[in-house]
Amino acid sequence: MSLTDREQGAASAPASPPAGSRPGPTVADIVRAVTTRDLPVRITGYDGSAIGPADAGITLDIRSERGLSYLLTAPGDLGMVRAYVSGDLGLGGVHPGDPYEALRVLTDLRLRVPPVAEGLALVRGLGWERLRPPPTPPQEALPRWRRVLGGLRHSRGRDSTAISHHYDVSNAFYEKVLGDSMTYTCAVYRSPTDTLEQAQAAKYDLVAGKLGLQQGMRLLDVGCGWGGMVRHAAREYGVRAIGVTLSRAQAQWAQAAIAREGLTGLAEVRHLDYRDAPREQFDAISSIGLTEHIGVRNYPAYFRALRDRLRPGGRLLNHCITRADNRAPHRSGAFIDRYVFPDGELAGPGRLISEVHDAGFEVHHEENLRQHYALTLAAWCRNLVANWDSCVDEVGLGTARVWGLYMAGSRLAFERNGIQLHQVLATRNAPQGVNGYPLRPNWTP
Repeated sequence: MSLTDREQGAASAPASPPAGSRPGPTVADIVRAVTTRDLPVRITGYDGSAIGPADAGITLDIRSERGLSYLLTAPGDLGMVRAYVSGDLGLGGVHPGDPYEALRVLTDLRLRVPPVAEGLALVRGLGWERLRPPPTPPQEALPRWRRVLGGLRHSRGRDSTAISHHYDVSNAFYEKVLGDSMTYTCAVYRSPTDTLEQAQAAKYDLVAGKLGLQQGMRLLDVGCGWGGMVRHAAREYGVRAIGVTLSRAQAQWAQAAIAREGLTGLAEVRHLDYRDAPREQFDAISSIGLTEHIGVRNYPAYFRALRDRLRPGGRLLNHCITRADNRAPHRSGAFIDRYVFPDGELAGPGRLISEVHDAGFEVHHEENLRQHYALTLAAWCRNLVANWDSCVDEVGLGTARVWGLYMAGSRLAFERNGIQLHQVLATRNAPQGVNGYPLRPNWTP
């Protein structure tokens, strides 16, 4: 299925130069100048030119001069995303809710900077106005340097804005993409044939087992999303659970779900920053998908805040995306930072575990669920494809495109070990090293 479905807002442009004018370089000429090998896709232009194999399964269609300007003024993934989200770049051969196959093929596309003389000749032929950046699509967040007006990086106000950008899209949209569990974190698959709901329940049971949850215990879940862990712990284990989230829309949905499921009195979700979570001595703390948002420099303060809220002998389970090693940069690329997770940061698993230890915890177990997240993302993309029209009606075509692109791209990154998902289990020890942890794990892997 092509992205021509329900196309909106692509800029119009003449298919050929005005009569009597000197022809400039074609779209195909430009693509040829900036690529280094045979193309793995077919690329067509608004001027009628084309380059790449005619029988390619994946096609890119640069539909307008504005689209070309996006590509020229922001080389790399940001320019392509701007053109794609705005409708000026078409992607054929895949569904917009799951462009995984296109992204897999496009990883073989290699770009180069043409020699200065060649580059100047192309620009003169195109016209210097092509290097004037068009307005960015409304889905794009401000660049990092402009976000300082909203506060310092990872200040409370700026974190709230970043969380809202991603999580307050639409609860109805998330219901269609995430499915009945309304869980936006990596699931755990016993088999690739498991349903998404089975895998999400297995994830919550795994977390509960690692934390040793039992009836009457007190659980704090920071960054709780729509309250999936809170509700599961209360319903399945009789735990008194409190969740906190910076998204007001998530908190409202979660509280309604708690009441609907008859869990009022056992479960509660509050609209709070994790730094303002109740200062009580909880028996267990879970953090499932929050660490990515807090900033690597804030790890010490973050883990100390969790330690201070955990009773001696209590357990912490931290579940988060990481880099594949400790050498990779912490900050995300332009597309993720501007369209998906503003200010998001990832560290390597070694850095993560070191920070947990240095905050006064003892780490007992960790595991990498990288392959599970690839399966989870594939399931979310299937849901987006199945509910495409209603999702577009809910959030608009541009935002729906962003989500398909982001989830399919993330799936590819997990499959290829570009990023990982680690669960780290630790205890806050009592004096003399007493931690209450058994000689062998008392939970099922």
